[in-house]
Amino acid sequence: MARKSQVPSAYYGEPRRFDPTFRGPVYNRGCTDVLCCVLFVIVIVGYIALGTVAWIHGDPRKVIYPTDSTGQFCGQKGTPNAKKAILFYFNILKCASPAVLINLQCPTTQMCVSKCPDRFATYTDMQLHYTFNKSHWDYYKQFCKPGFNNPKKSVTQVLRDEDCPSMIVPSRPFLQRCFPDLITRNGTLTVANKTAFKDALDTARSVTELRDAANGITSIHEAKEVGIKIVQDYARCWHWIVIGLVIALVISLIFILLLRFTAGFLLWFIIIAVILLVAYGIWHCYWEFAVLRKTPGADVTISDIGFQTDLHVYLQLSQTWLVFMVTLGVTEVSIVLILIFLRKRVRIAIALLREGSRAISYIMSALFYPIITFVLLAVCIAYWAMTALFLASSGDAVYKVTSVHPNCKYANQTCSPESFNRTNITKQCPGAQCLFAFYGGESLYHRYIFILQLCNLLVFLWLVNFTIALGQCTIAGAFASYYWARRKPADIPPCPVFSSFSRAIRYHTGSLAFGSLILAVVQLIRVILEYLDHKLKGAHNVFARFLLCCLKCCFWCLERFIRFMNRNAYIMIAIYGKSFCTSAREAFYLLMRNVVRVAVLDKVTDFLLFLGKLLIAGSVGVIAFLFFTRKIPIIQEEVPVLNYYCVPLLTVILGSYLIAHSFFSVYAMCVDTLFLCFCEDLERNDGTTAKPFLMSPGLKRILGRAELSPKKSRG
Repeated sequence: MARKSQVPSAYYGEPRRFDPTFRGPVYNRGCTDVLCCVLFVIVIVGYIALGTVAWIHGDPRKVIYPTDSTGQFCGQKGTPNAKKAILFYFNILKCASPAVLINLQCPTTQMCVSKCPDRFATYTDMQLHYTFNKSHWDYYKQFCKPGFNNPKKSVTQVLRDEDCPSMIVPSRPFLQRCFPDLITRNGTLTVANKTAFKDALDTARSVTELRDAANGITSIHEAKEVGIKIVQDYARCWHWIVIGLVIALVISLIFILLLRFTAGFLLWFIIIAVILLVAYGIWHCYWEFAVLRKTPGADVTISDIGFQTDLHVYLQLSQTWLVFMVTLGVTEVSIVLILIFLRKRVRIAIALLREGSRAISYIMSALFYPIITFVLLAVCIAYWAMTALFLASSGDAVYKVTSVHPNCKYANQTCSPESFNRTNITKQCPGAQCLFAFYGGESLYHRYIFILQLCNLLVFLWLVNFTIALGQCTIAGAFASYYWARRKPADIPPCPVFSSFSRAIRYHTGSLAFGSLILAVVQLIRVILEYLDHKLKGAHNVFARFLLCCLKCCFWCLERFIRFMNRNAYIMIAIYGKSFCTSAREAFYLLMRNVVRVAVLDKVTDFLLFLGKLLIAGSVGVIAFLFFTRKIPIIQEEVPVLNYYCVPLLTVILGSYLIAHSFFSVYAMCVDTLFLCFCEDLERNDGTTAKPFLMSPGLKRILGRAELSPKKSRG
């Protein structure tokens, strides 16, 4: 005879009877948060329209190629500037910073050249030598306006009309622009071994002025050199990096499979292995520190040597290894203290992880769902980046009046190059020119490009969070079907991951979009706060900085809380098929009634999974370190010659961690789903024949022992 029970409809739907054929989450469900679903679809259609409009109006050449004062691209094929790919500034001293140069808003004439000047020269010196040797003019005129060929024109008139630069200095191209070739020799900044020079008006100038005009260019050049060497290292060892990542993939998969049979042993092995690995790191750092402390010259501090392009220099300092040793020591003490004070909860968390590994062994396809998430995220990122690029380059060329006279009332006003010479501006402001300034426009579309960029960012964050939410809801639905199956694995429905994915898309797109939108708005506010903080870094308003810091902290906490609530709300949606707000409320109340379990078990399981990711990344990193430092005798000859072995090493370690994280994220979602189902099971059932627990015997024995005994005795 079938058992009867008035089980709440939240589990099984109408009628409220115990259903012995129940095989998982509610299947007879309807669409939730339809209004938000409609809004989400409209926004996606609008986002496609925004990308189309940006594609029509945008021109990435405006970002790729520098633009001269007439609005022509440098280096573009099929134009007079095809062989002139570098932008030259007539008077770079007028440029305040590299940011001004890159944004093409430096108030001086800019023209395309085939190469940068390689010597010091002034227009006055050229005129003096022109009488005896015309080659000086032949060299100098390539940096003058096209068509100008009057070397006898007076200096004042040339500078007034900006026909030629007053002086040229040795430069080299960077970002397709000519920057002064600043070199530090014996602590002194020089250009072509000079620290001072004179311009065409015989005014004394110093190299420091060039440095101030292009502030930070030296460090940028050094960063460029480092970047070139890094690219070379990647080109030489990319296949070894791929091999390392494949090893991490195999180890992660084997690790997940082994948890099914040896969860307790393997997790304790992880804990002990991580402790020993960190201890070895501490010993190695101490050994290096002890050796270098006796080495002459190794006691120099990191701040004394500053930034160095050769990263090996830092490994020759005793202070570097001291910092490593202290960091690892703090990490070791923290891990040991956590294990001592939470040893009982660690055992319970291990039991929960063992149950999770059992569930994964029945639903192995869930491990490969992160590939779908990765593909969808890649599409979102690519579309957002392309839309942002086309929006940024969709302005028209804007020309501004520039004048050598500071009192010119027309200065910085918009002008037209075609009609500029017919105006009276040149009469009232002698020497004024109509030069290209930037890309913009006065149309409705151009005035709201910044707003469109914010909309682009908001929709991007919304889509990214929706993709993550879809994955969480899909995985939760699959593992919920495992938990509520009375006979495991016989009652687990076929293709649980695909079925859960279909339910989430068909019925709950609106709910997932609702939760994702809330999170996206908070993230957008955080981005704006970060932007304001960047702008106020140079400000001296202490109260404003303090208020901004408080707001950043509050919204960071709010984002973490919303992430936590959304995650549990998606689990409830996957199980019961209710709306987002209802699911979030029920998940919140359920978690609050089990707050002790949540606060401890959730963090302990996260900690254990983190140790697993750390062990996988660390073990692969050790192998990569031994390989790239030629300490594996068998394959020493196969190791490529590298500029910085730490570059591929860090790439392998980071990649291994991300691969392990993708596997363990499924594991973490599985554990969270089982834990939430376990709490629901304890509240809704009492273990009697009429209301039997659906948890597995192992979970019942370890997690529910205290709660089950009283209920069974009453039954």
